[in-house]
Amino acid sequence: MTMLAKRMAVVKPSPSMAVSQAAKALVAQGIDVADLGLGEPDFDTPAHIIEAAHQAALSGDTRYTATGGAPATKAAVAEKFQRENGLTFAADEIVVANGAKQIIFNALMATLEAGDEVILAAPYFVSYPDMALMLGGTPVVVECSRADGFKLTPATLSAAITPKSKWLILNMPGNPSGAVYSRDELKALGKVLAAHPDLLILSDEIYEHILFDGLDFVSFGNACPDLRNRTLIVNGVAKAYAMTGWRIGYGAGPAELIKGMTTVQSQSTTNACSIAQAATVAALTGPQEEVAQFRAAFERRRDLVVQLVNAIDGLELDRPDGAFYAYIDCAGIIGKTTTDGLTLTNDADVTQFLLDQARVAAVPGSAYGLSPFFRLSTATSDEVLRAAISRIRNAVATLR
Repeated sequence: MTMLAKRMAVVKPSPSMAVSQAAKALVAQGIDVADLGLGEPDFDTPAHIIEAAHQAALSGDTRYTATGGAPATKAAVAEKFQRENGLTFAADEIVVANGAKQIIFNALMATLEAGDEVILAAPYFVSYPDMALMLGGTPVVVECSRADGFKLTPATLSAAITPKSKWLILNMPGNPSGAVYSRDELKALGKVLAAHPDLLILSDEIYEHILFDGLDFVSFGNACPDLRNRTLIVNGVAKAYAMTGWRIGYGAGPAELIKGMTTVQSQSTTNACSIAQAATVAALTGPQEEVAQFRAAFERRRDLVVQLVNAIDGLELDRPDGAFYAYIDCAGIIGKTTTDGLTLTNDADVTQFLLDQARVAAVPGSAYGLSPFFRLSTATSDEVLRAAISRIRNAVATLR
């Protein structure tokens, strides 16, 4: 007898969390491991945000809020969308949840019927396919090649759409690739989507502020306003404001969809933490200088990692346009043999080799739907990155 529902047989734990836990287990044994598995800024949350949370707690803001978000939080989200994205949303078109991940889960929970298809552009965020599977949907993976900048094209999108297609999920800048869509590229996708009026669009824009080389961010909602009535924009404060542990994400979209998502939340987690919501108001409406400082540091680290990785024979890394990851092509070492006589047959073998021999924790490209690659998080110090990539270089040099 099994206690678990049948659907759990097709759902796996988060690969990035699993890698990080494996690294922590080695550290607990006294082994020095560079954990580059999790995407988490190493900066402290800005002081004015912490102070806002402190004052909220002192003033008694410690009770339930409205399920979909306190009025002040929704107002701050609406102001952010207007100020930064040129988008106008009413309070009933906004929902606040326990992280952007819960926003996505609630959206799929509220809309998916058994067999509905969810189109995913690979490489994708690891949780997208498993969320769809857990809720009865069918992930439809579209491989977006390195030659195409890891981006969906109108042709590949059109080929993936069927009468069962319910959602298209986009992520920009992309995790793990750092890919960024231009306004023209989004408009071209929008033309394809316009011919399929029952297909919903989820644009995950959580890395919006981590953009490099002077690029300007373009929200899908701004590029394709004619698709507003079926577009959900997902964002949050975790990445831009170094607030991963505060667990606040938000979504904006059609009132009918937002109402359904809020109902799902009312029967699961109720409201997001009231104190974290107060901190979110301070983050979105307060000083933004530290966001720019964080972005500059991530760009410097990006440049460092690109330089160091491309100096390793057998590994290749294109310059990511955003986010804080390195999605490294390891085709050049597939088929090589370790000093222990093990042949690297895929990118999962490569990441196990790196953990065993280099003591560097990385996530295989298979977790993101596109191989042979592996992902390193660059959201850590220059010193840690230099040391980790030096270890990788030394380990790769031992392959034959």
